[in-house]
Amino acid sequence: MCEVSKERDSAESTTRSTHDFAIFPIPKRLRHDPARPPQFGTVLNIVFAFTSTFVIANLYYSQPLLIQLAQSFGVTYDEISRVPTLVQGGFGAGLVFIAPLGDLSPRRPLLLLLVGASMLITVGLAVTKSFLAFQILNFLIGVVSLAPQILVPLAADLAPSHRRATAISIVISGLLLGILISRVMAGIVAQFVSWRIVYYVSVGMQAISLASLWATVPDYPSQNKELTYAKILWSVLRLSVTEPTLIQAALVQLGGAAVYTEFFVTLTFLLGDNPYNYDTLIIGIFGLIGLVGVCGSPIYGRIIDRVTPWHVSIVTTLGFTLTYALYWGAAGVNIAVPVIVTFGLDVFRQSQQTSLAARVFELEDGLRSRLNAVCMIAIFLGQVIGSAVGSEIFLKHGWRANGALMTAFCLFQLAVLLVRGPHVPRYTWFGYAGGLKWIREDIHLRAADEERASASVDDETRAPSVAADTKSVKRMHSEHIVGASDIQTVVSDAYEDKVKDVDMEKR
Repeated sequence: MCEVSKERDSAESTTRSTHDFAIFPIPKRLRHDPARPPQFGTVLNIVFAFTSTFVIANLYYSQPLLIQLAQSFGVTYDEISRVPTLVQGGFGAGLVFIAPLGDLSPRRPLLLLLVGASMLITVGLAVTKSFLAFQILNFLIGVVSLAPQILVPLAADLAPSHRRATAISIVISGLLLGILISRVMAGIVAQFVSWRIVYYVSVGMQAISLASLWATVPDYPSQNKELTYAKILWSVLRLSVTEPTLIQAALVQLGGAAVYTEFFVTLTFLLGDNPYNYDTLIIGIFGLIGLVGVCGSPIYGRIIDRVTPWHVSIVTTLGFTLTYALYWGAAGVNIAVPVIVTFGLDVFRQSQQTSLAARVFELEDGLRSRLNAVCMIAIFLGQVIGSAVGSEIFLKHGWRANGALMTAFCLFQLAVLLVRGPHVPRYTWFGYAGGLKWIREDIHLRAADEERASASVDDETRAPSVAADTKSVKRMHSEHIVGASDIQTVVSDAYEDKVKDVDMEKR
């Protein structure tokens, strides 16, 4: 058995890719080596977050520029209003048909291809003088701006289990940061120079992202080589109706995205009317308040690494509810209320999204891109609902009615969470089987994993003896000396003995 394993590892080592797209060399330290799995550190986490920021921003640059775009292309406001719709439509198509590919193809070339394509399309947006071409390119930029949807599951795959939520939180903070700064940057830049400069800046940022990905992302192999594209798409549909944890998280994500989008879409109406009467520049800068909440992402992640994600989701959703209740009561009375709501919204939304993602990603390793795709489709639908319904309610009935609607969305999320507890079996739809323990039961084991990782040299010196124990057990099993349960006991005891040896030496 060991010889077969060695031959397999040797074959994988000799056939592993040395070039991206058979043209661009992969740095040797990033090439796949079964004997040395890729490590996930701070630098890679920052690169993931940076890339997420400036790729997701592609979806929002046009929104503050609509007046300038209409004047530049000589079209009506009705015609130019189709541009954000086309971008979001392209993004929705990409979520369905491209995002699940993270479970089928190697992630490094997929990421480089997507970011390279979005960069080239952005060049077209910056230089085109045809409104038809501008519309087509906006649809395409939506389709390919999916690198964050590959990066979030990849961060979950590469990060050690005891730091997984922290890694996810930092990448998600990049997503939220991109949504915030894209609108602010586009609005401010367009006040003083041509709208085309916004897209030129975007090209530069995506070029930096592309170079950073090439220099840092390991050539992580495909996890499901036996699957086909058709099977991947079918499994997305199957997962969306058969996984209780996923469905629960997706419904909460839908509600959370709806209220988040609803607030920011109607914030302009609230601040631009009595009693505030702020201009568009002040309203744009107002959105920067949310940056303070985004900066706390490592803290949120560390909390989720120690507490069950379900409990964090409950607390953040309660925070959502109280925040919108405050909006409902006094948003149009004192400017302090919109400030508090904006800050609280970003804190609670990021924590909620991270906790839900962490819980869903625990279902099964090889499904993470598809699980993430289902959640992102729910978020996309929530954004559509929040934009359409929120604007309609606010313009017809005012900010109090809008606050009541957002509070109702929060109560819906809370109800969905409460029908199913944190420790129920995977395919149980309702109830609280397993109790309500809020501290992760495996926290001490995960801490031990972190210590053992820091003593990797000691572990490597003991690897031959552990392998010998394992080989001996396999020989015993082949000779029918022991049963399956006995094998498990022997292997477990051998592993625990080695861990104790390491701990004793460290003391």
